[in-house]
Amino acid sequence: MNRLLIVIPAYNEEESIEEVVNNIKENYSQFDYVIVNDGSKDSTYSVCEKNKYNIIDLPINLGLAGGFQAGAKYAYLKGYDCFIQFDADGQHLPEYIEKMLKKLDEGYDIVIGSRFVDEKKPIYARMLGSRLISTAIKLTTGVKINDPTSGMRLYSRKCIKEFAQEINYGPEPDTISYLIKNGAKVAEVQVEMKERVAGTSYLNFARSISYMFRMLMSILFVQNFRKR
Repeated sequence: MNRLLIVIPAYNEEESIEEVVNNIKENYSQFDYVIVNDGSKDSTYSVCEKNKYNIIDLPINLGLAGGFQAGAKYAYLKGYDCFIQFDADGQHLPEYIEKMLKKLDEGYDIVIGSRFVDEKKPIYARMLGSRLISTAIKLTTGVKINDPTSGMRLYSRKCIKEFAQEINYGPEPDTISYLIKNGAKVAEVQVEMKERVAGTSYLNFARSISYMFRMLMSILFVQNFRKR
């Protein structure tokens, strides 16, 4: 059986972190977890300390990429076979982890918890960016990723080593695109995602447009010149 680590990057998630972690501890204790507190300005760290959660406390905010890399390095140093990126806001559901692990065991390097394998992607403005990013990945790699912006991703030991030893990786669709170009096998598993338990997403409309543009430029152009 694969030794799995749940990596939970957290920035200002004081209102949701207890519910998320307690659910894992009480109902999915077969999996280890670590919270990466990314320099939160609220009481996230205090809540974790009070509950004696397993936590990596970053002294300053490094952003999602920094938190992701800290979690990957921890997983690598502790010898885990795989790790799953897991949101601290309650959107990701741990009941799908076993299903994703089974897919990983089929020989895949990355398994994405996707909302749109069996379900049709809605046609509205919010999903425009996802559709465009899917198209860009398909054009540049030949691989169709239905839910490229899903943050629920399971990575193999080979990926853990890559992330831990190189700094030029973030948990974004352009990284998935780059890894596919370099031979990674990617699969998707149908999952359900909930609305966040509390707080608000940092991706407002303006940031969403900026994010979509950055990802498209990176996938279509930058990744062609990227080196490890």
